[in-house]
Amino acid sequence: MRPLTIGVTRCSKLDDYVTSVEQTGARARVLEVTESPRKVVAEIDGVLLTGGGDVDPVFYGEDRHPLTHDAEPGRDEFEIDLARRAMSDGVPLLAICRGAQVLNVAAGGTLVQDIPCSVDSDLSHAITEPKDLACHAISIVAGTRLASVLGDRLDAACGCRVNSRHHQSVGKTGDGLVVSARAEDGVVEAIEKPDVPFCIGVQWHPENFWQSGEFRPLFEAFVRAARDRMDE
Repeated sequence: MRPLTIGVTRCSKLDDYVTSVEQTGARARVLEVTESPRKVVAEIDGVLLTGGGDVDPVFYGEDRHPLTHDAEPGRDEFEIDLARRAMSDGVPLLAICRGAQVLNVAAGGTLVQDIPCSVDSDLSHAITEPKDLACHAISIVAGTRLASVLGDRLDAACGCRVNSRHHQSVGKTGDGLVVSARAEDGVVEAIEKPDVPFCIGVQWHPENFWQSGEFRPLFEAFVRAARDRMDE
């Protein structure tokens, strides 16, 4: 029997993503933008969309903000197609930071192209060091899959603290997606698709906590959904 395989989109800081996947007992397969999304979806058991540069606003019908910075060539086209196929085929999908934005755009949503220019807030969403610094609180919507997955890791108000290094976020939510967490200033921190086995996008970087394990239940639930699909 082939090993349970999670496709991980290539980015500049892969190690923590791969380690977070492999800690669960799954195999991580790093995906290249030159691959066929159709073929990839047929060969893997789950998709992990990683962080990186900004999604070109042409993909959600907006003019470019001066502070929007492109990702590596080919990533947008490859990852948007991959996300759409994963959602359509019911392939478990976990999307992180840029990945959550890709997921939203793939579902027909838009992005806030620069939070400091668009949101009246004193909360910084761009604290880069240390990478696992839990620097602000988020509130998770009770009854969502994300709330269920994190379970006893949440406080009495259904919240937790997260790290944060992004200047964009979800704008208009894509078709079929719901907001499952927000920061104190209203910035969307998580989205999910309720009508499939597992499809969650988070704006923070849970992979950076692989040593301490704060968000290990998120990866475990993701891989468990992939295993359930593999066993069908």
